[in-house]
Amino acid sequence: MIPSSTYRLQLRPEFGFDEARAIVGYLRDLGVGAVYVSPILDAAPGSTHGYDVTDPTRARPELGGESARAAFMTAAREAGLGVVVDIVPNHMSVEVPRANPWWWSVLREGRDSPYAGHFDIDWSRGRLLLPVLGDDADVADLQVDGEELVIGDLRFPIAPDTVPLLGELSPQEVHDRQHYELVGWRRGNTELNYRRFFDITSLAAVRVERPEVFADTHREVLRWVGAGDATGLRVDHPDGLADPGGYAHRLREAAPEAWIVFEKILHPGEDLPPSWPVEGTTGYDAMREFFGVLLDPAGEEPFTALAERLGVSTDYAGTEEDARRMVTDNILVAEVRRIAALLDGVETEAARAAVAETMIAFGVYRSYLPEVGDTWDDAIERAKRRRPDLDDALSALHRQVRQNPADELATRIQQTSGMVVAKGTEDTTFYRFTRFAALNEVGGSPNDWGVGVDEFHRLAAGRQETRPATMTALTTHDTKRSEDTRARMAVLAELADEFVAKVADWTERCGVDEPSLNLLAWQTLVAAWPISDDRLTDYLLKAARESKLRTTWTEADEAFEESVRAWPARVRAELGDEIASFVTRIEGAGWVTSLSQKLIQLASPGVPDVYQGTETWDFSLVDPDNRRPVDYDARREFLSRFADGWLPEVDATGAAKALVVQRTLTLRRDRPELFHGYRALRAEGPAAGHVLAFSRSDDLVAVTTRLPLGLERAGGWGDTALDLADGDWTDVFTRDIGPGGRRRLADLLRRYPVALLTRQPRDRR
Repeated sequence: MIPSSTYRLQLRPEFGFDEARAIVGYLRDLGVGAVYVSPILDAAPGSTHGYDVTDPTRARPELGGESARAAFMTAAREAGLGVVVDIVPNHMSVEVPRANPWWWSVLREGRDSPYAGHFDIDWSRGRLLLPVLGDDADVADLQVDGEELVIGDLRFPIAPDTVPLLGELSPQEVHDRQHYELVGWRRGNTELNYRRFFDITSLAAVRVERPEVFADTHREVLRWVGAGDATGLRVDHPDGLADPGGYAHRLREAAPEAWIVFEKILHPGEDLPPSWPVEGTTGYDAMREFFGVLLDPAGEEPFTALAERLGVSTDYAGTEEDARRMVTDNILVAEVRRIAALLDGVETEAARAAVAETMIAFGVYRSYLPEVGDTWDDAIERAKRRRPDLDDALSALHRQVRQNPADELATRIQQTSGMVVAKGTEDTTFYRFTRFAALNEVGGSPNDWGVGVDEFHRLAAGRQETRPATMTALTTHDTKRSEDTRARMAVLAELADEFVAKVADWTERCGVDEPSLNLLAWQTLVAAWPISDDRLTDYLLKAARESKLRTTWTEADEAFEESVRAWPARVRAELGDEIASFVTRIEGAGWVTSLSQKLIQLASPGVPDVYQGTETWDFSLVDPDNRRPVDYDARREFLSRFADGWLPEVDATGAAKALVVQRTLTLRRDRPELFHGYRALRAEGPAAGHVLAFSRSDDLVAVTTRLPLGLERAGGWGDTALDLADGDWTDVFTRDIGPGGRRRLADLLRRYPVALLTRQPRDRR
């Protein structure tokens, strides 16, 4: 069942099934089509996100367990809402071995475990390596407790054939007889012999390509689908799977009526393989378009000059290549070696270099051979240009992969290229190339400044034609910042010269002692203001560690990190009044841009998702900042007042955004026939460049404002007008009714900077 829209809830122990059930009525009144929940299978103890599944056979007890899950989904169904469940087929958490019964069995029984084939383990290299100790020497601290080996809070099972010998062996001798080897954590990146999720050794990859593993990992979720409790599935990280296309077909066969979207990160110009029987992606590609069309191209040159002046790299390709090379050479060393060993007839080091260079060179996350191969060919050619000394090795790699696209070499290099791109680009480059941080989003293209109006219309029409039921998004649990934070950043591009001068001055007086972080800090401070010192400190420390320029998660520069911790309070004391004054000047334009961005998303082709809390202003940053509690009582009050006829001002309360969201979602749900096509509409007049308008049918038109500061400087709309078809047109937000024909933008947008118009043709009255 394709929902009219979705509303994302981040469930956690403090906000579980009962709390979700308590807001079902609110979501119905908001106009939502389906509740879209984060992973709800059993997860690591205390998990705040659920992507660390430990037991896929049951609903998570910390969220309330099976009875609460059933009650929540029943309440949603009775309210007319679907339920979309986020699932994680690529990996499972093994951080707490006892919490994962399958992993515990593998540790206890080794290759004889019925679950040994469920995990992607290279048993040819001996015992299962567990890099969980501070140092190899910590093995000396092991103790035996019953039939378990214990060190600190960690507990591991003892193999059955060792149990009779426990009274005769030392703990270290017991350890030597196990199917696993406990080692220092630093050995994980270079010696790990099981596939993991990115560089996280506590998330072990699952071989879901095997039918029995698919059945075991999906049985419970598919039971919910079969019972009508779950109506849709969102699939996490399909690029990590051995055969994403095969998985898509198997999932569709098991859930033929479900709405299925893949968390596939598409680069500009890329599309899902056409054979995949899914509705689309989770919307990062559309997010780039919704924001990019509202970005002033005049801001690019001043921001580039500022970055150069402050010592921040403006060479995006070079920055990205360096970051990806750091990943292949220092973080995913074990993965690269495992792949290189599969390349026939090539010397070990040349094979390793060829594999690494190819993954560094990918222009997208991965290829899908044999169906989609041009991206693979492009990566090989790019690698050859960069490393002509590896021509023979790269040719051998290309030949073997192309001749055998389903063998282990081809499978593993495609699985791993996405890890290199994600860690090297999203998690590193985006924190180094900080010229204009709003462009540094998942699925974005930081080196490309925005999206032109004509390009936007072309892409929107294409989405309607090819993937009309794909998800669209503006904020997710993975975005680097929320949609409203991003929208205020867009305003900075409209007064780039002034902001550039201020940042140069502020840096002289109170800068951060690392150029990339310094430029990111000023943009973030202004975009998220007012923000507490604690929130800003947490964000900047994460950004500094992710950039890996002065400090990292594993090799902390304590002196530098202490200076970062001190910066928010210092800048507030020295420059707080100036920052507040500047934000006051731009926040109104930020609100206009936010409303336009939101209506564009909600009215465009696709199934729009509203991330929890973003129906009003939300100036969040990257996780975990975007998982803070949401005040649903205040939002319920807004809906109650709307029902009484209240038309809120566009102000700091965010009520105007809630009005736009509630009335657009309700219209999508109640009158789906209005949302079935796409046609660009062109305004005429002196301010035509400041309007983005389109129709979804003969009877529905969306009108939004672009570049509000530029519009203000130009003196407003003047005689700019938009032609509407004959009939009576009602503004869904204000309930004002006006005629068709040539309508002045100054009249259409008199109350709000956006309008959603529905037509009642005169011959139907």
